[in-house]
Amino acid sequence: MKNIGFIGLGIMGKPMVHNLLKAGFSVTVFDVVTDAVNLMTAEGAAAAHSAKEAAVGADMVITMVPSGPIVRSILSGVDGVLAGAAKGTIIADMSSVTPVESKEFAELVAEHGCSFLDAPVSGGEPGAVDGTLAIMVGGEAAVLEKARPVFAAMGKTITLVGPNGSGSVTKLANQVIVNLNIAAVSEALILATKAGADPKKVYEAIRGGLAGSTVLDAKAPMMYSRNFKPGGPIAINLKDITNVMETAKGMELPLILTGVLQQIMHSLKATGHLMDDHSGIVQFYESISGVVVKSEEA
Repeated sequence: MKNIGFIGLGIMGKPMVHNLLKAGFSVTVFDVVTDAVNLMTAEGAAAAHSAKEAAVGADMVITMVPSGPIVRSILSGVDGVLAGAAKGTIIADMSSVTPVESKEFAELVAEHGCSFLDAPVSGGEPGAVDGTLAIMVGGEAAVLEKARPVFAAMGKTITLVGPNGSGSVTKLANQVIVNLNIAAVSEALILATKAGADPKKVYEAIRGGLAGSTVLDAKAPMMYSRNFKPGGPIAINLKDITNVMETAKGMELPLILTGVLQQIMHSLKATGHLMDDHSGIVQFYESISGVVVKSEEA
């Protein structure tokens, strides 16, 4: 497992490729944004002019793109991955898509004699940069073992959850937990600020107790310092939460809090905050409470 094709050089894709190169893999990259490709070739990657070209000669092809329909278009067609991949190639989709889509991709890939893993990640841009992503995998154990050294260059924990689709549904569950936590942090800091407390001091007081979490540590400082530069934009998280609700609807499963969260995100979209980091969820609460979460010490 030496030659890797990598498609999708966004916020997450670029640092993931950097870590693959650092680990000694030969990486051929493709993206519709030429500047992103040029950044990676400057680091030692080879450039492809199509998804098909990125797959030619690859032992494993990774897709890391915004949505399921984009994954489907990358896999299929005369210039798609499957037109260039040899039989036995591992195709790993590390995008956030629905489990239904992942199962469809697995069937499509199998028809071409290749193996498929749905392997979405958690950890955001910092995890991608540090190579400490949590990678949740759906697929066959034997296929994962072949791919494990590749994943290990990008992630700290690699967990086989179950068959194809299991990785994607785990990512959706992850997104529910993360984004509802951000909403909870938002409500808590709105409460504290409205009562006259400094939100930074409140954060420092509670982070060592039961309320402490990775989400709290990552997002509370962004809120009280008014830094909404996206690591995980609301746009991407709204897409994920929409996938959650569509998946739940297909199972006739009510997800009450997640449904409310989806509407909060739509409100933020309507008010121009779609490309803010999802710590910017706090801005919805600010708009209805008449208070701004800001520390005098930030």
